[in-house]
Amino acid sequence: MARFDPRLAVNAISDVIQNRPLPLREFDQIYMKAGDMVMQAEFIARCFDGRDVIYVGDGDSIGLCVAYLRQRKVIDYGPRRIHVVDFDERIVKAVERFADREGMAEIVTSELYALPEGLLGQFDAFYTNPPWGSSNDGESVKVFVQRGIEALRSAGEGCIVIADDHELDWARNVLRETQQFAIRHNFFVQQMQSQVHSYHLDDAPDLKSCNLFIRACPGRLPGANSTPLDKQRLENFYGREKRMHVRYVRELIRPDYGRAPVGTYNLEHLEKDHGVQA
Repeated sequence: MARFDPRLAVNAISDVIQNRPLPLREFDQIYMKAGDMVMQAEFIARCFDGRDVIYVGDGDSIGLCVAYLRQRKVIDYGPRRIHVVDFDERIVKAVERFADREGMAEIVTSELYALPEGLLGQFDAFYTNPPWGSSNDGESVKVFVQRGIEALRSAGEGCIVIADDHELDWARNVLRETQQFAIRHNFFVQQMQSQVHSYHLDDAPDLKSCNLFIRACPGRLPGANSTPLDKQRLENFYGREKRMHVRYVRELIRPDYGRAPVGTYNLEHLEKDHGVQA
C-alpha cells in the first residue's frame, strides 16, 4: 500500500476544487471544506476499493477526488468505476471535462440525473450527500437514498452524508428517519462516523455532518424499476417553502473555473503619458 502523503493529497484535491462550479445555495449546494474533502476522499477510496460506485448528486466532487488521488498515485486503491448522476449540468460537464483531461474517462463517467434501466441494479455501492431535510423531516434525504438503493446489486451498500448535530432536534430526527427508511428497504446500519465534516455554510458555520453506512440484508433482491416520486415528497425539498420544481440546471457557457469570470472585475489602465507612476 502506498504511503499517504498529505501534501500531495491536498494539492490533488485543490485541482478538483478549481474545476467544480460555484454552489447554488437555493438548491442546498453547500460544499465541504478542503481538509475534510481530503480525508473523506481517502476514506471512501478505501471503503469502496474495487467496487462499482454511483454518486447520487456530487456537488462536492468527492467522486472526482477519489479517482484523482489514485490517478496521481497519492493512493493505490479506490473504486473500479465511478458514475456521477446530478441534476446540475454544470457539475456533470465539469466531471466529464476533468476526467477526460486527466485520462480518467474510462473510470469516471457522469450524466444528468436519472435512473434509466441501464443503471438499475448495476452498482456495488452508492454515495450521496443530499439536501439535509431540515424542513421536510428528512424526505429529501430519503429520495436520494432511494435512488441509490435502486441502483444497487443485491449485496450492495451505501454511504449517506447528512447533518449531525447533537443539539439540533431536526438533525437527530432526520438521522432517525433515514435509518428507519433504510431498514424498511431491507438494509441495516453498518456504521456511523459522527461529526466528521465541516462546510462553507454562512448561516450555520459550526454545523457538521456524518458518514452513515448502510448495507443490504442477506437475500435482498435488486429492484426492477425506479419508483416515481409522489408530489408531496417534493415539498420543502431544499428548505422551508422551497419546493423541488426544477428538473435540470443547464450550463449556458463553458466556464474556466481556474480564472475569474469576465464581469466580476474591471481594468483601469495606466495613463499613456510618460512619467505616470504605476
